[in-house]
Amino acid sequence: MKLNPATIRIKNLRLRTYIGINEDEIVNKQDVIVNVKIHYNAQQATDSDDMEDALNYKVITKRIIKLVEDNRFSLLEKLTSDVLEIAAEHPWVIYAEAEVDKPHALRFSDSVSLCLSCTKS
Repeated sequence: MKLNPATIRIKNLRLRTYIGINEDEIVNKQDVIVNVKIHYNAQQATDSDDMEDALNYKVITKRIIKLVEDNRFSLLEKLTSDVLEIAAEHPWVIYAEAEVDKPHALRFSDSVSLCLSCTKS
């Protein structure tokens, strides 16, 4: 049987970083919530049951955590783009999507989020 691409979802990764342009945002870390979706051809992994044939989502997650926690961002666009770059980096990835939420960014709102995606040929 020929499988469609597999989808890996990293859901609600809760991290803290410096994000924003207001003075309080520059001096205080804030919560962000990261969601990532990755499509890749998992046929070899489903056939072999061997980790070497699978995309290692733990490695991807650790890189995202390091990026977010070790850097400062003025814009949600830059943070989301950098997360997407990590998600899409592996040559097996055919599509990747990253969404970053900034809880309590607006009064009367749960959060503001930005989503970016890319398709690789």
